[in-house]
Amino acid sequence: MRGDVIRQSSPRTNDLERSVELLRQVASGDGPERVLRLYTPAPTLALTRRESLMPGCQTAVSAAERLGFAPAIRPTGGRAVAYDETCLVFDLVEREEAHADPTAFFAQTGRTIVDALRGLGVDARLGEVPGEYCPGEYSINARGAVKLVGTSQRGVRGARLLSGMLAFGPVDRFVAVLTEANAALGLDWDPQTFGSMLTEAPAVSRDDVENALAAALIA
Repeated sequence: MRGDVIRQSSPRTNDLERSVELLRQVASGDGPERVLRLYTPAPTLALTRRESLMPGCQTAVSAAERLGFAPAIRPTGGRAVAYDETCLVFDLVEREEAHADPTAFFAQTGRTIVDALRGLGVDARLGEVPGEYCPGEYSINARGAVKLVGTSQRGVRGARLLSGMLAFGPVDRFVAVLTEANAALGLDWDPQTFGSMLTEAPAVSRDDVENALAAALIA
C-alpha cells in the first residue's frame, strides 16, 4: 500500500481539523492510500462529541481553560484526552473498502504499535488497564500497569482515521485536568494509570519513536 509520512514539529491551532481534512483527502482517492501524520500538539483537552452534550461539560471546559488547556471537540470517538507539546500525536489514515471492520483496524494497528515499541525496549502490551483514561480494549499499555497510547477512530465512506497520543514528559498536569474534567462529566478513572515514556523508557527519544512508527505503519 502506497503511503506518506507527514512530520509536524510545531503546534498549530487547527490540528484536529487537519485530521479530518486528511481523512477526506484519502477517501477521495486524491493522494496516497495511507498517510501517517506525526505532530506536536498545543495544550489541549480533547473532548468527544458525546461528552460535549453532557451536563458537566461547561465545568470541564472551565477547568481546562483555568489549567492552561484549550478545550476542543475531537473528530474521533472515545473519551476525554489531555496532551501538550511534550506529547506525540499521530494520525493514521487508510483507504478502505466499504463495510470494512473497524475492530480489525484497531487490533492490527495496535499490535503493530506494540511491536514497534517493544523493538525500542519498551515493555509494551495490547489491552486496557483497569481505570485508565479513555478506556479501550486496544489501548497500548506498559507492564500491564499504565496506559501509554490510547487510540480512537473515525470512518467516512472510503477511508478510516485512527488517532493516538504518547506522552514523553511528566504527566502531572494531564492528571490534574483529567481529574477535574472526568469528575465534572461523572466519569471514573484512576490517575495512577497515566503512563509516559519518561518513566517507562527514558533513554528512548521522541525521534526514535517517530522513526519506529513510520517504519512499522508505512511499509
